[in-house]
Amino acid sequence: MRYPIDNKSTIDQSLLFWLDRFVKSKLTSLSNRQVTDNKKLSELIGKLNAGSSSMNELKNLCKEARKIGLIGINTYINPLEKFYYHIISFQFSSLKEIDEEMLSEFLASQTGSLSDATKKNYRMAIVGFFGFIDKQNENKEGNSHQFRIELKNWGGLRNGSATKLPSHMQDKELTRFLEAIETTEFKEYARAKNRLLIKTILFSGMRVSEALGLHVKDVVLEDGFYTFYIKGKGNKPRIAMIKEDYIKKDLKEWLLIRDENVPFLFQSRTSKPLTQPYVSYIMDKILMVAGVRKEKNGAHMLRHSFATKLYQKNKDLILVQEALGHADLNTSRIYTHFDKDRLKAAASAMDDL
Repeated sequence: MRYPIDNKSTIDQSLLFWLDRFVKSKLTSLSNRQVTDNKKLSELIGKLNAGSSSMNELKNLCKEARKIGLIGINTYINPLEKFYYHIISFQFSSLKEIDEEMLSEFLASQTGSLSDATKKNYRMAIVGFFGFIDKQNENKEGNSHQFRIELKNWGGLRNGSATKLPSHMQDKELTRFLEAIETTEFKEYARAKNRLLIKTILFSGMRVSEALGLHVKDVVLEDGFYTFYIKGKGNKPRIAMIKEDYIKKDLKEWLLIRDENVPFLFQSRTSKPLTQPYVSYIMDKILMVAGVRKEKNGAHMLRHSFATKLYQKNKDLILVQEALGHADLNTSRIYTHFDKDRLKAAASAMDDL
């Protein structure tokens, strides 16, 4: 039987519902050759069918499973317990608000001091959990929501493909990219909008979803800066600021064209909200004109480029955390890897000898 994504009245109950079913699937699929009490196993599966009342109860059920020989359940329950408490702290209105970027940030904040083997277990548990939901959810119309979580390029592991740091543009590439924003050909109706959208993300470090969710009323000009009132992940408010000169011309031109009856700052020609694929289309065109190619060319690279420049200029991780809206400072630490001054200092360690 399949279930809607948000099948309970609160986010924590819906998440616990899916964790119960995922753990049950693992109890029935893990090797049971070492199980010492099949009757107890059936009892545990029955309790999971009925549903746990809390994360603590679910964890205790997993302890009981481990005691009768299903040791492998630890690989899943420990990461998923931390994930549960991490997610409910955001006070989301729907599980659909979870995305791959948030999961990467969760892994970065929770596994920084752990071994590579444990990090792989965390990744496997998260990917497995969302893969399970992808297959098991369905709404009344017969449609399913697909998270498609892969975390292939998660930067937490020291070995394998996940060692790659976030794609970002170097100074020369950024210069060419800024020139290309102005020269890339778009339809007349979309020129100012496209320039404004890309600049807004690049000059503030907003997530693409945050930029697309902006309303006109969320943008206020004061003392030479545009202040953006952002609804971040979990509807947590924060602000970002962009110098007036950076976007004034494009914003003024776009406000004269857009449909005033639609609250969203960015909208399609048919007055509908823009989508992530549309932003990717704009990025591809501008990057092609700029002659910049990265392994990951999506608009999220703009956020990484902003954060990299911000840290290189100020050497202030707290500032990076606040500007990007990271829930955990450890997530922001990835940008210290781009600090050449620190690396030069390390290279000079033997100079006194």
